[in-house]
Amino acid sequence: MAAEKPWRDVIDADALEKNWVTRVDVGPRRLAIYDTPSGIYASLALCNHGGADLCDGYFDGHVIECPLHQGAFDVRDGKPVSAPATRNMRVFQARVHNGKVQLRL
Repeated sequence: MAAEKPWRDVIDADALEKNWVTRVDVGPRRLAIYDTPSGIYASLALCNHGGADLCDGYFDGHVIECPLHQGAFDVRDGKPVSAPATRNMRVFQARVHNGKVQLRL
């Protein structure tokens, strides 16, 4: 059985845009961190349909809408919720620990 990836600090929790999306670059990865009513979630920032930056999209509760073609995803599990998005977006486990947003990358 493979070992779980370690938690990695990516941003101070206080630096997040409240109830919105915050862009974070971690090495070569551009990530989107979502502050939602039920907690913090994270995904790759680029839409897997058209390559647009999801951080520039419309965010409502748990759904991020791509600014290019308006495909939308549930940030909790990455599942597409409206066309033309058809594939899950890549999501990462996220938590807040000691004032830091941490991800398993």
